[in-house]
Amino acid sequence: MESKPTVFVVDDDSAVRHSLRWLLESAGLLVETFETAQAFLQAYHPERPGCLVLDVRMPGLSGLDLQDQLQAQHITLPIIIITGHGDVPMAIRALKGGAIDFIEKPFSEQLLLDRIHQGIALDAKQRIKHAQHTVIQEKIDRLTPREREVMGFVVDGKANKQIAALLERSQKTIEIHRANFMRKMEVDSLAELVRIVQPHLDHSEDA
Repeated sequence: MESKPTVFVVDDDSAVRHSLRWLLESAGLLVETFETAQAFLQAYHPERPGCLVLDVRMPGLSGLDLQDQLQAQHITLPIIIITGHGDVPMAIRALKGGAIDFIEKPFSEQLLLDRIHQGIALDAKQRIKHAQHTVIQEKIDRLTPREREVMGFVVDGKANKQIAALLERSQKTIEIHRANFMRKMEVDSLAELVRIVQPHLDHSEDA
């Protein structure tokens, strides 16, 4: 069962944490607050959906350092940076690191709420995409090495006759492999196969 999206607030200023909790809960959002980036890292599990509202300047691990750590761990929780001491290089670093906005205090409550709803929607979309990616990869993993090899040639646009010549197999054998991987991938057309498989083949070539 999927948990309800949570807004995670990380700010060392207790007054900011309390005011943000009040604002977000009054808007019907689930909120958890943390005084330090380290406390958030210890408590957060990547399976929990939502978004992160993050202060920049904090004792210990800074907000931007936390952003870097999450990125290194491939955690894609959308981040909204808030700060009372912003500058252009800091904003550029945050946005290049994937933050969806960099908001200076004092900020518009409506702007922050809009960005949070945007972040939650983005997170939901990313999680659906990741789940679909996982399902496709599991299907690919069920193929035999030969089926996967033939599928790679098919996705590249090669005809059965060309593949048979390349692999020194009969055209009938290639047709059997093709029928097998189409069934295992649960697709009905070449176009559908290319659409779902190409990103996985591109990724494996880059690895």
